Amino acid sequence: MRKTILIGLLALLPLGLTAQEQEVADAAPAKETKTKKSRPASEIFTGFSGGMLLHAGYLFSDSPDKVFSNTGLGSPDYIKALPKDGACFGLGGALRCHLINHIHLGAEGYVSTMPLMKTGSNVRTGWGGALCDFYTNWGKVRPLIGLGVGGGAMRRLYVPDSPAVTSADSTHYNASYTKTPFFYLDPYIGMEIGLNGHMAIMIRFDYMLPFGTTNSNLTGKVNWGNFMTPSGPRLYLGIMFGKLQK
Repeated sequence: MRKTILIGLLALLPLGLTAQEQEVADAAPAKETKTKKSRPASEIFTGFSGGMLLHAGYLFSDSPDKVFSNTGLGSPDYIKALPKDGACFGLGGALRCHLINHIHLGAEGYVSTMPLMKTGSNVRTGWGGALCDFYTNWGKVRPLIGLGVGGGAMRRLYVPDSPAVTSADSTHYNASYTKTPFFYLDPYIGMEIGLNGHMAIMIRFDYMLPFGTTNSNLTGKVNWGNFMTPSGPRLYLGIMFGKLQK
């Protein structure tokens, strides 16, 4: 999360310097020379915004083994009885700059938790990266469509519903934990509803596509052809602050 915020701040720094240079240029005496007209910086950089968003969703997998990323959880019959889908919830944030009043460019980061089995088992996903979307203005409403790109990790904690489980290799244990890194593509659509020039309600719907290693080995190479599960749609709701109107 700290890396994501730092990336966002660094991305906005050049924009602030550009605005400052434009102010100095406007204050200088105009020269009566014929120069080629260019678009003012105020028409290129048309705003900035940032905020926090809560989300909820539902994630799916085609087998419990893929949910927990561990093939030694017990007998085949026991594994089949484990959950392979469930609801998730979490929060995160985003920083964006607005270009030509139709493009958002920025960075974001989120954490999402999928509780399982009522034993403390869960799949926790953390991710962050860059975002870019295109929007239009319908009065106070801004529909948008975009894509996020970045990386993250799935942390899978399995706690059995009995005191202990004997795995296929006769290992006796009480819990299992794995961490799997991934690269992701995150297509999304959404809508901003302006409350005033500095605040808007954000509604967003996405379906993150994570691609990672084929097993739970932390040293394993990430394989972009390996689609990871559980995955599914999420609905976001939050407040964005900043300069939201041209």
